[in-house]
Amino acid sequence: MNEEVEMYLEDAKENMQSSISHLEKELQQLRVGKANPAMVTGLNVDYYGTMTPLTQVANVGTTDAQTIVIQPWEKTMIEPIEKEIMKANLGFNPVNNGEIIRINVPPLTEERRLALVKQVKSEGENAKISIRNNRRDAIDSLKKMLKEGLSEDEEKDAEAEVQKLTDKFTSQTDSIIEKKEKEIMTV
Repeated sequence: MNEEVEMYLEDAKENMQSSISHLEKELQQLRVGKANPAMVTGLNVDYYGTMTPLTQVANVGTTDAQTIVIQPWEKTMIEPIEKEIMKANLGFNPVNNGEIIRINVPPLTEERRLALVKQVKSEGENAKISIRNNRRDAIDSLKKMLKEGLSEDEEKDAEAEVQKLTDKFTSQTDSIIEKKEKEIMTV
């Protein structure tokens, strides 16, 4: 295969991998019944007029499977952090004692679990769509290269390689979704 074709294949692979990474990041933020700092680390807080990631103004951790603890580096940040958690509508009720914020993560109801599974499947489908779009873009690029002088054999080989990548990342998406569903449905 020529260099340009290999470059397109590498780009397609990177783009598909970024779809998987995005899916994992989105699923990590879902509340699945046990406390996970990732549930709140995506929040931005008003820090002296600048929206700043929560992790840059406080330590975020867990004390047990049901409690997230946020310890701001400045006590004046307790109220803005608490407001952002409420505004984010995560279903949490933060409690502060003047020094730290505790968030009790209640166990999930069956109804909420089923809604989360539906959300997981939706995120997974979005990832698959992204992967298929990357496949389409790569194949379109290969067809252009065919018109510009790429041999048909090389183009067909490259298309087969793109399809292999697509299948690999699609099955990886399926296994990630399956694992997350099990995690959510486990009481």
